Amino acid sequence: MSKTVARQMAESLEAHDVDRIFCVPGESYVGLTSALIERNSMQLIVCRHEAGAGFMAAADGRLRSRAGVAMVSRGPGLANGMVALHSAFHDATPMVMLIGHVERRDYGRQALQDQNYSVLLSDITKQVIEVIDPDQATEALARAFHAAESGTPGPVAVILPEDIFDQETDAAVDQPRARVASAPRDEDLDQLAHMLASSERPLILVGGALLADAVHDESVFADLVRLAEEWVLPIIPTHRRPQLFDATHPNYGGYMGIRVPPAHLAEMKRADLMAALGERLTDPVSQSYSFPEAPQPQLPLVHVWPDAGEVGRVWRPDLGIPASPAEVIRGLLRRGAPVGADKRRGWVDGLHEIHRSLLAKEWEPTTDGINFAAVVCEIDKHLAPDATVTTDAGNFASYIHRYLGFGQKQVFLSSVVGAMGSGMPMAVAAGLRRPGTQVVAFLGDGGALMTGNEIATAIQYGVNPIVIIADNGMYGTIGMHSYMRYPDRPFMDGTRLTNPDFAAWARSFGAEAITIRQESEIANGIAEAFAVKTRPVVVHCLTSALQMSAWRRYTEADNLP
Repeated sequence: MSKTVARQMAESLEAHDVDRIFCVPGESYVGLTSALIERNSMQLIVCRHEAGAGFMAAADGRLRSRAGVAMVSRGPGLANGMVALHSAFHDATPMVMLIGHVERRDYGRQALQDQNYSVLLSDITKQVIEVIDPDQATEALARAFHAAESGTPGPVAVILPEDIFDQETDAAVDQPRARVASAPRDEDLDQLAHMLASSERPLILVGGALLADAVHDESVFADLVRLAEEWVLPIIPTHRRPQLFDATHPNYGGYMGIRVPPAHLAEMKRADLMAALGERLTDPVSQSYSFPEAPQPQLPLVHVWPDAGEVGRVWRPDLGIPASPAEVIRGLLRRGAPVGADKRRGWVDGLHEIHRSLLAKEWEPTTDGINFAAVVCEIDKHLAPDATVTTDAGNFASYIHRYLGFGQKQVFLSSVVGAMGSGMPMAVAAGLRRPGTQVVAFLGDGGALMTGNEIATAIQYGVNPIVIIADNGMYGTIGMHSYMRYPDRPFMDGTRLTNPDFAAWARSFGAEAITIRQESEIANGIAEAFAVKTRPVVVHCLTSALQMSAWRRYTEADNLP
């Protein structure tokens, strides 16, 4: 029986277990939204900006380890959403973005908002699929989900001309492709086991692909803990994946994010083996390609990633295993711990001791506002064991990674590539996907005014995040880079911000709001924020510009206003 393409696409989305789509409504795909609303089989989240919709889809994809879905209209709508595509591509996050387009007869005429999306999106998506033939509409969707979730995950764009939705087709709905599982070879596991047994100072880095495995199977975390304990190995979560290993566990060896503190990095560089399990290895993790050095690492390198095209792309590993990192861990456990693994206990304890010293709740007061460390340390007292923490990009996030000790039941969401504007939308997505759990979003004053208006979306759909805004009146990260590179040049006029009263701003949306101006107000203010349960609450923190990050500060002599 013939069906409209819109009806078929709705059935295809249902078959792919899509239960939520994030969008900013647009006339170019209204044929599809009308069909989805009529069927009422999935929730449409109407957002305030396409970047917000895209970041929500990216967060939803990471929470489920399957492609999140966003819908945007052509031209300007897509342009607004491209920051989320860029982030998902570099973060290896599965996403399908459905993009409305001009009618097929108008292709190439520069009709209103016409664009060649295959060209425009070629470098920030895994694939761009244009639907021209109505019979191939659901085939295109099935291919998009398969590509987004396979190998190195990432975003796929599906281009949908406005006139195709009402077309009728007799084609059957194309069903989802089964996931292709990658597994290590026995000889690779034997070699890895031998390398680990021979090593006295190994580093075990764990990253995003292992986190994706754990979403599908919670036993992955327990297997990782068992491997650490039985084989006496230090486990080091990588950039923006802090929840992969309990920060209080004695085998926690540190956090390999941007600019690892010198004392910790110096100790790590004494290693005689690095094994990256589910870590793609990027410049933030490798300390700007210096550890390991690219392309020839200065120590033996094992790289495990579920995509053969990624293993060996930048570094020459001594052992490359294109496989699921969870399967590699299980393969090692089946082989049993090597004799003499206790020889590494001093190495593991030494790394953990440095980590514990860096995690200590210590900071120096500042004269020009609150040291944001004091706020983060107070929040740590209130975080639930299963809390979701999101952060926007900026130096304020360094306090979260220094002072919050994450556990494996907690969730951390951010743009790994450092795109501003992710914090609030990801908090909304987390609240929708994990109802009844605590969601805390950390924003800088810059990112807050990029996508902070998605607090309206939170209120509309009953999501109640606690939103912490660090307001130091400047783009702090850029100020730091300017000062570090050109200390004799003025930079404030290029980074200064004039901000609103964020508490008043929050109340205008219907949220609760608290302002913290000095350290003596922090304990009560944070306790009051965490007591709010029925609506979002924004905590406006007037923070120091002198304290440029959790690790660095300007001096009074630098004459910052």
